[in-house]
Amino acid sequence: MFFVNIVVFTIVPYVGYNETTLKYLLDIMFKLKIPGGLPANNKTGNTPVNFILRSLSFLLFIVILGAVIQLFSFFKTDQPNPGALDFENNYAIFALEIPENLEFAGEPVPMENFDVWESYDREILVNTYWQSQTLLFIKRANRYFPVIEPILKEYGIPDDFKYLALAESGLTNAISPAGAVGYWQFLAGTARDYGLEVNEEVDERYHLEKSTVAACRFLLESYTGYGNWTMAAASFNAGRRGINNQINIQKENNYYDLLLNEETQRYIFRILALKSILENPSGYGFHIRESDLYPPIDWFEIQVNSRVDDFADFAKKFNTNYKMLKYLNPWLRRPHLTNRRGKTYLIRLPAENARLRAGYFKETSPEMDIEHKTD
Repeated sequence: MFFVNIVVFTIVPYVGYNETTLKYLLDIMFKLKIPGGLPANNKTGNTPVNFILRSLSFLLFIVILGAVIQLFSFFKTDQPNPGALDFENNYAIFALEIPENLEFAGEPVPMENFDVWESYDREILVNTYWQSQTLLFIKRANRYFPVIEPILKEYGIPDDFKYLALAESGLTNAISPAGAVGYWQFLAGTARDYGLEVNEEVDERYHLEKSTVAACRFLLESYTGYGNWTMAAASFNAGRRGINNQINIQKENNYYDLLLNEETQRYIFRILALKSILENPSGYGFHIRESDLYPPIDWFEIQVNSRVDDFADFAKKFNTNYKMLKYLNPWLRRPHLTNRRGKTYLIRLPAENARLRAGYFKETSPEMDIEHKTD
């Protein structure tokens, strides 16, 4: 009967449970002289078929029960899993140490207040653990901060405002759902108010230097009105009208004492978090070699004061292509320039071999960490 059970549980499930099948299998066992086999013409009435069929349900139940027990034992928590143990031992997420003293543009941040402390904590956690985005911020800052910093200094704007541009756009020519454009996220009307040309062919919101000058002018006016740089920064996000409305409603004129819309409420703290990380990347787990950074691009300028019918042909005259011309001059919004007024524009073109990364870097140690200098 032992061999009969083996037959039942190894062969029968594949061909179906019926008497004809079992008789055929038992006949094969008989011919192979396997104990328990019976000839197909057996008439003794001692065939085990009836017994097998009667006991089959019970035996199947036992097998299924054993399989379920085995399945549950696989998930037992007291069974060590080498892969899981390795993950647990080598992966960790830490709460970050919050500094007791913080400043924005030389103005103290009241970190003793729980709401201020928690607002900063939120932004430093988000920007530390959103590693891919923050890595890109650090890389781009190497290219664009050297352009922004001297303009801020020329206009008497604190150096911390370079982090405002980073918070606004990630140092890309972004376009917001509201239609704000460029590194400093100007709306078209505000951009024109501060001297930028905005039309179908030319949009200087995409011009880093010119839009930075416009931002400086806006911030200087706000500083004159509010008397501090923190409120000037908040007004850059919410607009002076929006900030003034809340000052009148709440009878407060301190950013940290005002209840503002969520974006503006988080705004200064996001700037502070980015400043903390970029001033000390390795302190927040970002280890970056000099060769990982995006280098400033070498270029030269030519004056154009007439019509340009085709910028692709124009670029080829200077041994470059339309893509690189547009990369260096994103403020040119069309493949041509009508220039009906004969205005003089400075158009940038890549220097010789400017597209080759190898020319921008010296050999550096793979362990070198880059930290941005502060004034």
